[in-house]
Amino acid sequence: MTTTVIIGGGVTGLSAAHRLAQLAPQETIIVCESSPRLGGKLRGLDLGSPATGSGFVVDVGAESMLARRPEGTALISELGLDDQLTHPTKARAQAYLGGAVRALPPTNLGVPVDLDALEGYLSAEGLARAQAEVELPAPPLAGDVGIGEYVAQRFGDEVTDRVLEPMLGGVYAGQSRRLSFQAVHPTLYAAARDGGSLLQSAQRVAAAAGRRNDAATGSAPPVFAGLVGGINTMISALADDLGRRGVELRTGTTVRELTRTASGSYEVITGPVPAPVTIIADRVLLATPAAPTARLISGLSSKASSILEGIPSASMAVVTFVVADAALDGSGLLVPPGELPTIKAFTYSSNKWAWIADRAAAVYGDGVAVARASVGRLGEEQLLQVDDRQLIDRTIAEARRVPGWEHARLLVSSVQRWGGGLPQYLVDHRRSMAQLGAAVDALPRVTVAGAYLDGVGVPPCIATAHRAVESLLG
Repeated sequence: MTTTVIIGGGVTGLSAAHRLAQLAPQETIIVCESSPRLGGKLRGLDLGSPATGSGFVVDVGAESMLARRPEGTALISELGLDDQLTHPTKARAQAYLGGAVRALPPTNLGVPVDLDALEGYLSAEGLARAQAEVELPAPPLAGDVGIGEYVAQRFGDEVTDRVLEPMLGGVYAGQSRRLSFQAVHPTLYAAARDGGSLLQSAQRVAAAAGRRNDAATGSAPPVFAGLVGGINTMISALADDLGRRGVELRTGTTVRELTRTASGSYEVITGPVPAPVTIIADRVLLATPAAPTARLISGLSSKASSILEGIPSASMAVVTFVVADAALDGSGLLVPPGELPTIKAFTYSSNKWAWIADRAAAVYGDGVAVARASVGRLGEEQLLQVDDRQLIDRTIAEARRVPGWEHARLLVSSVQRWGGGLPQYLVDHRRSMAQLGAAVDALPRVTVAGAYLDGVGVPPCIATAHRAVESLLG
């Protein structure tokens, strides 16, 4: 009987195990996860009060997924969670700029599509610079470029700093000038690479997306989806499903070494150094972040290891609050760099998700809000080098500078740190990943999957897991 070891028990590794168990039910499948829990960056926090008991769980990692990509919603259906599927309310995200809360101008992932809407969002000089974009020479792109750098070249620095940067900072916790245009926004890159006005390219891409309406309703389908109880509930559903299928889930099991034997199988070495435990595997799927994957694969492919070592990652923290006496408007705030000392975004969870508002009222009473603040991006690791209490105090003090937070009374607070949690797609990332793919393909019955490959959201991670399984079975 064939044994496959999957290293990493986040949503990528568990999705890979799920797909492999479906396609090869006779397999012996073992998932090794170094931490005491499964789920990786999908994690829940119980906000239940002592008076009412537990049961009010919210996400402190990913809290939604792109509904227009099928992988996430398809897995939800396969796990029997369709009755929990939900979509955000009509509350809109806004921005904190110049000490005020402002409506976000319409953009295509941070690239403007309506320059008139930037009036008051940019300085007079910045607006004039942006309006000159359509008249600027626009030769074809010779190759990949930093999206923030290119937007600044086309529209001026203010558009990058005030419009694009906070949008991408919320997704990647990175620096837009260093992020790959091709990897971060492939559709717009494809439209812009032949040259011409970036404004006009962004308008065409946005219009094409707007035409993808639901055939039954004639309206655009929801962009994002979530689950009542949080996206984290997928993990327990996956674990239960895998248990029924006979998949062995080993938490607290760090894989220290991966070697190939003379017979062509693989030794997966776990356990403490004085008392190692070896699993003999016919196939191995690495669903770990880039850095540990580089370490584990180094003895098999120095080329793959070198490429993986070159993928930086950003550390950040999510600070969750339950507050009374706050007047929070919209689904959250994007915060351009320099507007607040450390906070880069707020999510007003009880405004964004109706189920959170209902449960907050049931547990804490009317007039209570649940919100989360995101702190940290690439190069700002020092901001996180304080203890949780200091981080909470600093974050709530900053928040009280924002309209609606002035009188907020803190009821519950919690910190979730994601050290090295977000891979950075630097310029030429796609080419590097193609080289990585070629190096890994040269290894017999070994493959990789994860957020560093082709997307940081839940559906892209599932997609990489499925491709990895198909590669192993092929």
